Parts: sequence; structure tokens; C-alpha cells
Amino acid sequence: MNIACLLDEGFEDSEFKDPYVQLRAAGHGVTVIGLERGATLSGYRGHETITTDQGITDSDPDEFDALFMPGGYSPDHLRADDRMVDFVRRVMQDSKPVLAICHGSQLVLSAGVAEGRRMTAWKTVQNDLRYAGADVVDEEVVVDGNLVTSRRPSNIPAFVAKGLELLRS
Repeated sequence: MNIACLLDEGFEDSEFKDPYVQLRAAGHGVTVIGLERGATLSGYRGHETITTDQGITDSDPDEFDALFMPGGYSPDHLRADDRMVDFVRRVMQDSKPVLAICHGSQLVLSAGVAEGRRMTAWKTVQNDLRYAGADVVDEEVVVDGNLVTSRRPSNIPAFVAKGLELLRS
């Protein structure tokens, strides 16, 4: 599968790197999409750096089979850009697999597609999701149809396992 990964400065290092490596090891292509093509992005903790493969202007959700959104400060930056929000909305409306960990769910929230979905996220994001009408549970990983959500770095193994399971189905 060809997976879009929406990313900006301040991403949570392990929430990007660990799933990225495991998705690729499973044979999936992962395209890092940022606000601009060729931008060098650094993780919040300073352990990881990645250069974007594409900018959002050159990215079409129809070209991808799935979406991956790591947490950290990245999702909050990206949701200020309508093109990023529209990208997420289109992928969700097409019922393609969506994997969001920690603050990654903020993009689902901003896309207006959280209502009625069973989800989890970082503790402070959970309340926002509730206000948007999501059925929020505090579990390490939650699968609701095409959507896999998780809370924090310690949940990465369960998040990746459920994500890969969804991608295989």
C-alpha cells in the first residue's frame, strides 16, 4: 500500500520513526507530506530528522491507500492549514485506513469527522474529541472501522500491530 504520512516540525520522534520503519518493513510505501516539498523537519525531542517527499500542494488523497498521522506538535501546526485538513477529510470520507497516534487525532477532529467515532488520543485531546461527539475511551489502541487511534509512545507496539492488521484486511 502507498501510505501518506502528514508531518511538520515538532513531531513526536518515536511516534513517527517506529511506525514508519515498521510500515516500510512490512512492504508498504510511506510518503512524507509536509507543507512544502524538500523541507527538513525535526522531531520534538531532537532524535529524528526527515525530509519531506512531497508538499501538500502536490499531494492528492486519491493517490494514497492509507494515511498515517504521528503526534507531537506537528498535528496542531498542520490543522491550521486547510489543505491538510481537507486531505484528512477526503481520506476519511473514502473510508481508507487512517492511523493516528497521540495528537494525530487533532487532524481528524479539525476535519470534522470525529463525531460518532470510537477513538482514543493523548489525554488532553480526549476532551476535545468528546466535545466533537466522538465516543472516547482511554485504551492503548482503538479500532473503529477504518480508523486506528492510540494514546502515547508506550502504546506504539499495539498501535502498529493493529494498524498493520487493518492494512492487511
